Amino acid sequence: MSDLYTELLVKKERTSKDTLIRFGIIAGTAVFVFAGLFISPLLLIPAIACGVAAYFIVPRTDLEFEYLFINGDLDIDMIMSKAKRKKAKSVKMEEIDLVAPLNSHRLDYYNNNQNIRVLDYSSGNAEHKRYALIGKDDKGLCKIIIEPDEALANAMKNCAPGKVFLD
Repeated sequence: MSDLYTELLVKKERTSKDTLIRFGIIAGTAVFVFAGLFISPLLLIPAIACGVAAYFIVPRTDLEFEYLFINGDLDIDMIMSKAKRKKAKSVKMEEIDLVAPLNSHRLDYYNNNQNIRVLDYSSGNAEHKRYALIGKDDKGLCKIIIEPDEALANAMKNCAPGKVFLD
């Protein structure tokens, strides 16, 4: 028996917001360390707080998403700073209502829905061909944005031809 299997790694493009957060936390830590050493040792407390924040926040500004599609199950992992891996989302194709490109007219109803949660697991570049997966999870209706290559899109189409549109 042949299994449908494909995987893809997509790097999230760094935005100016990510750069600003990264620079702000690192610069804040440096300023508080300098001030704590030369002005008042009490200023080392905010330096420690900034350092802890940097440890947790800075890796989230350097993201990659790995899509793993096996027999109708799409697993999305988030890789932070090429060191930490975290499972972001797991989706079964039979639980998905619709898969279509973001600019498709098939998504018009969902784009006008204010109660839909949007989860973006793509590079963030609007020029790339990104797709929306519409389905329900434990928190209600959600729209998952991914950026599959041709092999992944075709594998999803082969698994659920009535739900996946590649137009």
